[in-house]
Amino acid sequence: MPDVYVGAQRISVSAASNLLDALNGAGFNVPYSCRAGSCHACMVRCVDGAVADALPDALPVAKREQGWRLACQCSVLGDLQVALYDPRLDGLPASVCAADWLGEVLRLRLLPERALRYHAGQHLLLWLGGVARPYSLASLPGEDDFLEFHIDCRRPGAFCDQLRRLRVGDRLRLGELRDGALHYDPDWQARPLWLLASGTGLAPLWAVAREALRQGHTGEIKVLHVAASDAGHYLADALQGLAGLAVEQVLAEHLDSALAQLRPTSRQTMALLCGSPSSVERFAKHLFVAGLPRNQVLADVFVEHA
Repeated sequence: MPDVYVGAQRISVSAASNLLDALNGAGFNVPYSCRAGSCHACMVRCVDGAVADALPDALPVAKREQGWRLACQCSVLGDLQVALYDPRLDGLPASVCAADWLGEVLRLRLLPERALRYHAGQHLLLWLGGVARPYSLASLPGEDDFLEFHIDCRRPGAFCDQLRRLRVGDRLRLGELRDGALHYDPDWQARPLWLLASGTGLAPLWAVAREALRQGHTGEIKVLHVAASDAGHYLADALQGLAGLAVEQVLAEHLDSALAQLRPTSRQTMALLCGSPSSVERFAKHLFVAGLPRNQVLADVFVEHA
């Protein structure tokens, strides 16, 4: 049986064991959210030895060259020495500059200890009390001097319970910054741009919409936001305040009828989708049936966690 060393501790595991399961089974409490290689919460650094990595392209080349791997995607091949991600050493400190409730959604604004280079549509890992969760950035670099996140905290959970107690001045750590499918391309400037979101899937699309307007987008920009209740339309006033957007707010129970009326006027339309898996699937299916090519439909799915 291979031995896995974590600092001075040794655990024996079965060959081909999932590394995340092996570490957590031994009590190391490596955080995770999706187990699909998307959230990056379970990063560990392989100091010596090799693993079978099912998703080698999930991390940037620079991170991989430093030995970082996603434990959920790795199988143990032989003896292995790993170092766990320590947000106190590897994370970027940030302080809370605002924590406001917009209907059912917590709008969290953070000031990082040093400037963070990012673009609209990216995700960032937040560490709080030893628990990590990934969230999309809703802020716009170059305009906002803070990092903004929109977080659904209605349900109890290890992370959300701590978020509800945050106050201005409290500190947390920022982990891995990564790309998703969502972004704004200047080459789209004259093309219709549709932004379809459910729940807090609106967060990255709020940033993308503002980026499009900043870059002088001349085509139509349509925003469709689906929520379970009127209170779930948490950016209603802010969206209406942006000139150049056509905004439609839809209750989830009326989504089918809203989609039936949604017909692209141009085959050049770019559609960006974000939200729960079921919502994104319904958005995408409708757009494909309506004739949009698949390479013009970009989607990020939000993993449910608390």
